[in-house]
Amino acid sequence: GYQLPAPEIRRIVDAPPNPALSFSPKRDKILFMKRTSLPPLSELARPELKLAGLRIDPECNCRSRMSSYVGLGMSSLSHDGLVGVERLVTGLPAGARINFVSWSPDGSHLAFVLWGIDKEDGTRSELGLWIVDVQTLEARELIGPPNYCLNTVFDSYSWLDPSTLVACVVPSARGPPPKKPLTPLSPKVLMNEEKRVVQNRTYQDLLKSKHDEDVFDYYATSELLLVSTSGDVDPLVLGEAAVYTSLDPSPDGNYLLVSTMHRPYSFSVPCGRFPKRTEVWTRSGRLVQEVADLPLAEDIPIAHDSVRQGRRSINWRSDKPSSLYWVETQDGGDSREKVSPRDIVYSLRVDSSEAQEPEIIHKLDLRYGGSLWGNDSLALIYESWYKTRQTRTWMVAPGAPGTEPRVLFDRSSEDVYSDPGSPVLRRTSFGTYVLAQVKTSDGNRNLLLDGNGATPEGKIPFLDLLNIDTGAKERIWQSQKDKYYEKVTALMSDQIDDDLDVDKLRMLISRESQTEPPQYFLWFWPDKTAVQVTNFPHPYPQLVNLQKEVIRYPRSDGVQLTATLYLPPDYEPSRDGPLPTLVWAYPREFKSKENAGQMRRSPNEFAGIGSTSPLLWLARRFAVLDGPTIPIVGEGEAEANDSYVEQLVSSAEAAVEEIIRRGVAHPDRIAVGGHSYGAFMAANLLAHAPHLFCCGIARAGAYNRTLTPFGFQSEDRTLWEAPKTYIDMSPFMLANKMQNPILLIHGEDDNNSGTLTMQSERFYDALKGHGVVCRLVLLPFESHGYVARESVMHTLWESERWLDKFCVAATSTTGMAEESEDSEKDASTAAAPLSSL
Repeated sequence: GYQLPAPEIRRIVDAPPNPALSFSPKRDKILFMKRTSLPPLSELARPELKLAGLRIDPECNCRSRMSSYVGLGMSSLSHDGLVGVERLVTGLPAGARINFVSWSPDGSHLAFVLWGIDKEDGTRSELGLWIVDVQTLEARELIGPPNYCLNTVFDSYSWLDPSTLVACVVPSARGPPPKKPLTPLSPKVLMNEEKRVVQNRTYQDLLKSKHDEDVFDYYATSELLLVSTSGDVDPLVLGEAAVYTSLDPSPDGNYLLVSTMHRPYSFSVPCGRFPKRTEVWTRSGRLVQEVADLPLAEDIPIAHDSVRQGRRSINWRSDKPSSLYWVETQDGGDSREKVSPRDIVYSLRVDSSEAQEPEIIHKLDLRYGGSLWGNDSLALIYESWYKTRQTRTWMVAPGAPGTEPRVLFDRSSEDVYSDPGSPVLRRTSFGTYVLAQVKTSDGNRNLLLDGNGATPEGKIPFLDLLNIDTGAKERIWQSQKDKYYEKVTALMSDQIDDDLDVDKLRMLISRESQTEPPQYFLWFWPDKTAVQVTNFPHPYPQLVNLQKEVIRYPRSDGVQLTATLYLPPDYEPSRDGPLPTLVWAYPREFKSKENAGQMRRSPNEFAGIGSTSPLLWLARRFAVLDGPTIPIVGEGEAEANDSYVEQLVSSAEAAVEEIIRRGVAHPDRIAVGGHSYGAFMAANLLAHAPHLFCCGIARAGAYNRTLTPFGFQSEDRTLWEAPKTYIDMSPFMLANKMQNPILLIHGEDDNNSGTLTMQSERFYDALKGHGVVCRLVLLPFESHGYVARESVMHTLWESERWLDKFCVAATSTTGMAEESEDSEKDASTAAAPLSSL
């Protein structure tokens, strides 16, 4: 049966989470969205359809496995930061689950989707659209079953204006779901008689038959309704049933950008690559124009920065009432083609009375990476290129085509020390977000840059003014660095559609320390005074005095490595001696050794402990080396993964040597673990460096790279282009040489590309076939991350059992590994002593 870990671990995992916060458009109210701890396994065991890369709840006509809120509360927030008494939203039915919460543009109402109420027959109720009057905090249903049932498989609802919403609902004339024929109508046939080159990753949950296509259409098809806050309902005139994937009102609410999916579907790729049509409608449902109709995209190259052909990233400009923008590739979507320009950004003013021609906003030689809009004289456009890690930010004037674009930033995305920060956005009266422009006393206009502030001493977040004309910077705020880690969370002085005054700025800033959980503060300029807004309790007081240190140490090739070393409360190495230690990591690829060695963390950050975090073992008196950097560097034309094993082992050796040197880790009692690509790492380390670790834990990993032949992680060469790399990186190929115990854990319904559950099953069979001490745990209904309380607790129990048996009680295995290598003993013989532990 399902087991439970030690009580000290259970208490941390079951601690109630703090609510999520949302601030009203006028920044005068705080919404507290209540959460619960882990859901029961029965939630995951409910009916579920796996179609076109999606997982659908057929009872509620929504995505399955949705997290939700269980209650709402609200407090007033005065201009000077005083928080009123929290009041609870009333009128919610018992057992209700809440999703998709949003403020109306004027902040007078809240809308949300309510679902999950159990009916008498044991099934779940369909979804309804509810609303809350912010003054009374009374909730009421706008539309809901049995008359109207929301369909949130793709989109849910959007505000058109302060009193009108547009919603996706289940078609009124929909009958029962399609029945699967008892006898197949034909064999399954896949073909490539046209000799197309189609290479794709190992996607999960794809369509497999015509019946699957029909079922997908049945649950994904919606009708569109206009719903007023008073409860009036009108169908859109042209809103016939279709697979609507997104509904985006224009900022002024006069138009709708409507995207639909249509056949032919594919059995090779998920629905994100199905044919897609994008149109502009009036708010009454009249077609204004078709913007794009993209064909099925099965053949997007797997090389980094390859994209779909045709118009993409179609959206409304946030600074205009009703203007679109989009991007068109000039290289056929294939990043291997050498062209200039590679992408072009267009803009189009939508006018229902006459057709308009698109205008070129900017041409890019790298791959388009996003846009931030300010006004006709200012927008920022991003481009980047993965192979070189180059990223550029352009400053353009969308309303002045003759103005020469200016490069604002040109840097390596890996070089965090040169990161200038991200522009702060302000809210407009339309409810959109544009670049916040700040006036100073000298009349200059500036952007606000919110930066992480990576330095060799650690992250020190900052807020800079950037002069739009000269590029000069002025630092107007910086985090404390002696005790606290602070960072900007939100701009709170954006209630007017105008430039901001630097002397009237209000910012929401979070503050935390090693022993204090994050709290929110309002900061005021020009005095830079702060008022505390929240006072959340410590989530696990039993670890309030845990010890944390960010440590630095070199790899043998000179690369500087970083890790966070955690020690139990009241532990003293000279008094208590070395501890059993858990090393938990995740490798990353880099193009530069110098950038790989940069500091990317702060010693003052609070130790957030998730439900499956390795830090839970602090409660069991383990030392934990969390996130030691494992950089896999490929400088110049070199491919990083061609030396993956050597760099992996070298990084691990450096980490282990450092914690042994410090006297906190017992050399014979160091375990290694990881999740996903970290599990792949853990298995490789046990295979290639058995002298370093006594045992390992590998969760949701992939161990045989020949089963992911068209690329994995950041590798975009195929198995046939780099066969040696694929094989050398696969610990599955070394099952006959593995010596140290390994615990494999995997969700039975893992739908992550590349980490099929079969990966752990095959690896376990290979290990068992060579007498290796191993254990495989398959978690029913779980996907790539584990959600249900029973699954999480059992995962922790399995890990606790494994570490107690093979780490806490371990004896030296180093000599055994060396003897086995010298004498070429049979692997099963070499593993025998470990089996007796």
